[in-house]
Parts: sequence; structure tokens; C-alpha cells
Amino acid sequence: MNEGPAQQQHQRPRAGSGILLLDKPQGLTSHDAVARTRRLAGTRKVGHAGTLDPMATGLLVLGLNSSTRLLTYLVGLDKEYTATIRLGASTVTDDAEGEITGTAETAHLADEAVEAAIAPLRGDIEQVPSTVSAIKVDGKRAYARAREGEDVQLSARPVRIDAFEVLASRRVDGFLDLDVRVVCTSGTYIRALARDLGAALGVGGHLTALRRTRVGPFAVAHAPELADDLDVGARMLRPADVAGALFPTVRLDADDALALSQGKRIRPDGLPEATGPLAVLTPTGDLLGLAARRGDGLRTLVNFPADEVAAP
Repeated sequence: MNEGPAQQQHQRPRAGSGILLLDKPQGLTSHDAVARTRRLAGTRKVGHAGTLDPMATGLLVLGLNSSTRLLTYLVGLDKEYTATIRLGASTVTDDAEGEITGTAETAHLADEAVEAAIAPLRGDIEQVPSTVSAIKVDGKRAYARAREGEDVQLSARPVRIDAFEVLASRRVDGFLDLDVRVVCTSGTYIRALARDLGAALGVGGHLTALRRTRVGPFAVAHAPELADDLDVGARMLRPADVAGALFPTVRLDADDALALSQGKRIRPDGLPEATGPLAVLTPTGDLLGLAARRGDGLRTLVNFPADEVAAP
């Protein structure tokens, strides 16, 4: 007798510890993606390293089981996006999901004028987040206050825009659409860039499409789509590989590995010259944890215990 999808999913083994790269589809919230991954992986312990709006697509980085401890070190990585900015219309949300609040002619906008307006938005800037952001104001999300009709005023925050370039432009129904590429620090709002570019040109602007293509060293090209038949365990990245992509590594012998796992300070030979965390590996190459140099030795920052994988 053939098994149905429910039986096949029920028999799928519980996923162990690792980092899962997902290509999030449009219309799905990051919370929805986490919930579906929990069902597919057979575990409740799933977290993410930064949300994507429902309108956005692209790379969502999830941690499963003990690898959720790595998410703290992934959240602050730089990010890369492709997006479409529509000049000539402003919206209440600074994206296509909000009500249009004003329009203006764009026929006079030349490429040189657009580039001149983009230039001040590169580098280290102070950015006012979108009113409908998830930033908390007195303990309540800004978007929730805005939906209740409050006049939400958010303070400017420092961000860095390493790249903001126009890939293509086209005229659409009186508007000017720009396909752009943005590389920026964590905490940057691409919707706010669209808004500020439109304001600088005097015509208004908002975001009509957004795709996250990279988080730190991890690219969406290596991320599967979230599907009901996704084998989470087979697609996860090993914690040791992820930590090794972020930090210098040191492999310990069995005695030092045991001592460090017990919270003791150790003095192994050949430590990398690093001021930040080190990825510490066991003799077999598994991730033992993250540690920091203290003089000529190592002190544990966080341990990563191995997760048991349930039998089918």
C-alpha cells in the first residue's frame, strides 16, 4: 500500500542541530516559515536570524535545536538585496502594500539626477526607520501603533550603505521604476531608502519588490524553497561549517576539548591571532563551542552540545 504525504512526514526523522538557509516565497511571514520548518523538522526549537516582510522574498536563515545559539552571531551580519523602487508615488507604509498618499510627475527625471540623489544615501548615514517597522516604542511595535492611528515618530539610527546602485530603469504608467542592488549593515530598511530617494527628488518613492540575496557569507543561491517535501535534515549546514565561515577555527585534542566543555580555561598551542570569537572544534571536527582568547589561553563563550537525532 502506498503511503500518503501525512504518513511520509510522520515517519521523517527528527532533524538534529544545524543552520537552514531558506528561499522564502512572497506572501509568507517569517513566523509562518518558522512554523512550517518546525513541522518538517519535527522539533519546536527553531529560530531565525532576522525577519523578512511578507512582501519580500529571498534568504531566511534559520537555526535548529542547539544551533539556535549561533543565531546571535548571524543577526548582525551585512546583507545584500535586490529591489524595485517606484518613483512618483509615496505610500503610508513606504512599500506597495500601503495606501498611496501622493503622486508626482517623473518625466523630468534624468539618470544623472537619480544618481545625484542616491550618492548621499551611500556610506555611513542616519536613517529614520519606516513608521510600520517592528521597532518597539514604549514596549509596543511601531506598526501596531500606526495601525491604531497614532502619530509614530521614530528616531534616526546609524546604518552603513556599502552599495546602492541602479541596475535598470523603465517608465511605467507615468512612474519611474528603478531596479537596484543594495549592500548594507544589519538594521537598514530598504523601504526607507526608497522613501528617502523619492523625497530627495521631490516626487515621492516606495518599494514594489524586495529580495534578500545574501546574509554575510551565505547566499540565497544555496537555499532551497520552502516546500512540503523539503528534507530539512539533508539541507542543513553543519554548525562547525557555519561557525568556521564566521570565525577563525581551532581544533582541540580530546583532553582540552573535555576541559573546555567543563568550563575550564585551557592553553592549547597554535592559537590564531584573533580579538573576537574562535570556533572551537572537537578532534572529530564537530563544533564544541565558541571561545575567546584570554592571555595565552581560551575561555568558553558558549558551548554547543550535540543534538540527538530521533530514530524514524
